[in-house]
Amino acid sequence: MCVQLRNVLALFLLAIPCAQALADSYADTIKVFREAGESGQFFGNCYGYAVFPTIGKGGIGVGGAHGKGRVYAGDKHVGNTSMTQITVGLQLGGQAYSQIIFFEDKRAFDEFTGGNFEFGAQATAVAITAGASAQAGTTGPSAGASTSQHDSTTAGKYSKGMAVFTVAKGGLMYEASIGGQKFSYSPKK
Repeated sequence: MCVQLRNVLALFLLAIPCAQALADSYADTIKVFREAGESGQFFGNCYGYAVFPTIGKGGIGVGGAHGKGRVYAGDKHVGNTSMTQITVGLQLGGQAYSQIIFFEDKRAFDEFTGGNFEFGAQATAVAITAGASAQAGTTGPSAGASTSQHDSTTAGKYSKGMAVFTVAKGGLMYEASIGGQKFSYSPKK
């Protein structure tokens, strides 16, 4: 098990520089989500959102993911966040993806920014590009993928005040695992 864990960590550490090399600026990532079908509609009616330009993910049996992001109330940057995920199960490979979490109202925003927030293991996200399969999540919306960004009319909706969308950026990962995402938040100084 120790050798396997070392291999997972090595793969994960190798995936991080690749993910960072692919990283877009926050403005570019927000633009992608604004122009990507149904996720763009959420900007007009949300209280705020958290955006992660790149989350790197890798695993061999045991896996992990990590990414840093910014939290916005309206369109004003109010704080920073990071996401960490540990998964256990059948998985192999590495990938990078962008993620956005919309907060429907102040209650959902306060829940996320109140300290350490966590999505459950059954959480899913709406994948808005062809072949996107990042299992990042919320506690409700179904995962789905469209054939193109233009045609991305997936069933994105708020669940418990939050909606999550992902865009695959690169990599290849086979996964049948369980694990939730844990977020930390710190206000902008």
